[in-house]
Amino acid sequence: MKTASSFCFALIFCSISLMAQPDSTPSSIVQDALKQKKAMHENSLVKNVPFTNIGPSIMSGRVVDIDANPEDPAEFYVGYASGGVWHTVNNGATFIPILDSSETQNVGDIAVDWKNHTIWVGTGENNSSRSSYSGIGILKSKDNGKTWTNVGLTDSHHIGRILINPDNPDEVIIGVTGHLYSPNNERGIYKTDDGGQTWSQKLFVDDMSGIIDVAHSPNNFNIMYAASWTKDRKAWNFDGSGNNSHIYKSTDAGETWNKISTGSNGFPAGQGVGRIGLAVYDDNTVYAFHDSQFRRPDDKKKDDSKGLTKESFKTMSVSELLNLDDKKLDGFLKRNGFQEKYRAQNVKQMVRSRNVKPIDIAKYLENANSMLFDTPVIGAEVYR
Repeated sequence: MKTASSFCFALIFCSISLMAQPDSTPSSIVQDALKQKKAMHENSLVKNVPFTNIGPSIMSGRVVDIDANPEDPAEFYVGYASGGVWHTVNNGATFIPILDSSETQNVGDIAVDWKNHTIWVGTGENNSSRSSYSGIGILKSKDNGKTWTNVGLTDSHHIGRILINPDNPDEVIIGVTGHLYSPNNERGIYKTDDGGQTWSQKLFVDDMSGIIDVAHSPNNFNIMYAASWTKDRKAWNFDGSGNNSHIYKSTDAGETWNKISTGSNGFPAGQGVGRIGLAVYDDNTVYAFHDSQFRRPDDKKKDDSKGLTKESFKTMSVSELLNLDDKKLDGFLKRNGFQEKYRAQNVKQMVRSRNVKPIDIAKYLENANSMLFDTPVIGAEVYR
């Protein structure tokens, strides 16, 4: 009986390590599926039947970008994470969806060449939640969304930012965030000089780090800053920081890049550097918003009278657990909802027989919400 209980208990604690994610779908297969979908639509018996959303309710969602007409602020486009792109000419009194005819509604960023009314959409939300869905590359429209052309980067999955040269609309910079759940090489900074006919990769950090933001000096397109973001999303976990989260600078319109956040010039470096947002004031002044994942100093005084905590088991040795007072351990197990059969004596036996480690008790109690809200990270910081 004890052997069976031990086995079940060990399986529960070790289940996380046995989980695995399937490989990402190659972009070629996605493109083939989209062609098949188009063919099915063209042969559909109801392809000419108009549909209207009549409810029961209409709800908004995550807005990922807004692009306003500099000559008429009442006209702007709004990009939604998984709700397409919407256009208004009356300051938001009414909106018209313009991405409905495309192959995806998942949006990471939008950019508009207002002089020629050309719209660029980077598909795939650039946030990294479980509900952030991937895209199919860069879409371009010259007729206000009536038709869309996919101009490349089909394996990018998620787009961080699009910059259009105001003096040459065929020159475009793309910050590619890359795959959310898996490594890939189509990420970093990409540039086109011919309106999207060809692309060249100008910056590649590594296959787990993408570009989340790019910004240029207001009066000088040659001066640019880019933010890389190292992260690791799993279905059951998210690490939102890493050693290759940095700020880069270009002085030649994105042709070459130099890392300027070294850890010795005021901006942090290391494993705790998270997502970075950029705002450029002039050629030499840039503001950086940093979602720091570095831990705050532990200012809590240890009080043994309060009993054990989840954190206690993360650093506890086998001998320390075996020497715990049974009543104290039983109290912890009861408070944290362990089944009645898992009490001090048999838990110690499982640890003694090496079926379970002390840290497994902490892992069993952790979930995505506790890691998100209970972890004492530094959080938001602004640098100049």
